[in-house]
Amino acid sequence: MALLKRINPFSKTNEDTGFSTTISNYGGRFVNRDGTYNLRKEGRSLWDRYSMYQTLLNLPLWKFICVLVMAFIALNLSYTVIYLLIGTDELQGIATRSAWGTFKEVYFFSTETFTTVGYGRVNPIGDGANFLASIEAMSGFLSFALATGLMYGRFARPKAHLAFSDHAVIAPYKGGVALMFRFACYKDHHALTDVNVQVNIAMLVHDEGPAAYRYFDLKLERSKIESLPMNWTVVHPITEESPLLGLSTEDLQTADVEIYALIRGFSDVYSNIVQQRTSYTYSEIKYNKKFVPMYRESSTGTVLELQKLNKSVSVPV
Repeated sequence: MALLKRINPFSKTNEDTGFSTTISNYGGRFVNRDGTYNLRKEGRSLWDRYSMYQTLLNLPLWKFICVLVMAFIALNLSYTVIYLLIGTDELQGIATRSAWGTFKEVYFFSTETFTTVGYGRVNPIGDGANFLASIEAMSGFLSFALATGLMYGRFARPKAHLAFSDHAVIAPYKGGVALMFRFACYKDHHALTDVNVQVNIAMLVHDEGPAAYRYFDLKLERSKIESLPMNWTVVHPITEESPLLGLSTEDLQTADVEIYALIRGFSDVYSNIVQQRTSYTYSEIKYNKKFVPMYRESSTGTVLELQKLNKSVSVPV
């Protein structure tokens, strides 16, 4: 497939995106749909690059809960094995004599010590078991302090809570055509104010030298609104200044087009600035489509129909 050579000379380039202009084959999108950067770092040890705190904050809730449960079980299993190695004769009150029953009683004694519940039927009487129990109790309340901090961090971290349409469309607009995508805040009683949006486009272009990515600002019909109680359809009119002017679906694929957006606003809930990113590749841009309205009037007021966020219909060419 031939590289894209023609580009609108009136398009405004953006050299401040933070992405390299010397890459000729990126091999993937710059920004993932969830807003994270599609980037892998090398050259330093995993210990230097990996942040457990950041990872646990960003895990999906179900994975975070699984990590906490598995960590609790693993720690208590480890202590159980050490108690058994020290010897059950240093533990008083074990009622069973079978191997499996003894293991269960020691494990549950470990959980009671770890959580500082201490029901009291099984208790340490030897120096080794007492010392290990004291270490376990200390590690228990320290681990709960860490877990509490992580849960608070996940709960209180400012988030924009925005849902974006799965695709962008190129649709008729004021006698011409425009690129559009839309988003909405999906939380009840959570409306952003002083909302700004910035949209850029990356294109692989062969222009007086080796093929390389170039970046352009997309001029928007409106780049700022005072509040976001409903949805916002972001519109980029494809005019004489647009880098998309005259490009077909095949041209978008040839140029490996990716449109990435940054939304930033003030959250009344968190009393802080929040932001969220997303992107659309050439395969996620649909021609001759338009979004359908996603709200209706009811007897109690306006209803925002979030299930229609991705719904679009065909329009005549």
